[in-house]
Amino acid sequence: MKVALVHDWLPILGGAEKVLESIYELYPSDIYTLLKNDDALKGSVFESAKIYTSFIQNLPFSKTKYRSYLPFFPFAIEQFDLSAYDLIISSSYAVAKGVNVNPDQIHICYCHSPMRYAWDMYFEYLKDANLEKGLKALFAKIVLHYIRIWDYASAQRVDHFVANSFNVAKRIKKYYGKQSTVIYPPVDVEKFELCEQKEDFYLTASRLVPYKKIDLIVEAFSNMPEKKLIVCGDGPQLELIKKKATNNIEIVGYAKFDTLKHYMQKAKAFVFAAKEDFGIVPVEAMSCGTPVIAYKNGGVLETVVDNVTGMFFEEQSVSSIIKAIVAFESKKDNFDPTIIRKHALNFSKERFKEQFRAFVEEKYNAKN
Repeated sequence: MKVALVHDWLPILGGAEKVLESIYELYPSDIYTLLKNDDALKGSVFESAKIYTSFIQNLPFSKTKYRSYLPFFPFAIEQFDLSAYDLIISSSYAVAKGVNVNPDQIHICYCHSPMRYAWDMYFEYLKDANLEKGLKALFAKIVLHYIRIWDYASAQRVDHFVANSFNVAKRIKKYYGKQSTVIYPPVDVEKFELCEQKEDFYLTASRLVPYKKIDLIVEAFSNMPEKKLIVCGDGPQLELIKKKATNNIEIVGYAKFDTLKHYMQKAKAFVFAAKEDFGIVPVEAMSCGTPVIAYKNGGVLETVVDNVTGMFFEEQSVSSIIKAIVAFESKKDNFDPTIIRKHALNFSKERFKEQFRAFVEEKYNAKN
């Protein structure tokens, strides 16, 4: 069978790209994506891959300001001619699932999430972008209305959905009216070795964007000057977060893998305040034997075991985070790094490949 892989965009390598990497290792095939950044792909499996991009690639500042071209994404993804392929596998959290296919082809979509800013995070996105009032806000709302209609329609072209969590499966059913099979994404747990000797600091690591709520974590620790926090990550909120940080908070910025792994191994706990569809980074922390203190919502409810591999806080607020840190301090000796790592191994890359290959072969053989 001739396979084509479709991914939203490749300007950086994040969690969704780790999934694409595993799928590419299973099915080394042509990749279609709206745009790519060759510098970001150096040293990865994608460096030598055959990658086709859309006209978005040639627009001004596309590598960094690509989200500004959102109104063109549906049209751009539909211009890829995939008629020569038997099987289409899309890795989608925006528009990749919207490629045009014919009735003789099979389209399997690994859905990281229905498009957040078109559906359940619509109002939050408008607020964070300061697009609640005015002419610019009206334009944004009209565009997102159009995107939402197209997003539902394009989902109907998919033959089989795979969701990265039960949380996402529920939203696929709600927004697209489609059933899905849950296969948890691959976490490279073997790259994160167990470390039982922890040091006296907390860690958080993420892209510094509003919905990750790193600013809330920093504010919480600013109110706990006796506790040390290390923040790894870069993004548009970097300067804001630096301004909120007090002397007990170290802002590392972008951290290379070895540096991040060291912090994950040595931290007494990893703090996570985002509402994520799955959340790979908390699993990476647990694979080091490090407990996770997380917001009780989204994918972490499927990866963190309360009072065994971590703890939860109820609200995305400074006071709720502080309360959780205080509670953790009183029972931190109850967390066994060996048990935490053993649990994280359930989300390994090998497990993902085995389950995903079996799913694809079952669907392909049923069609043929």
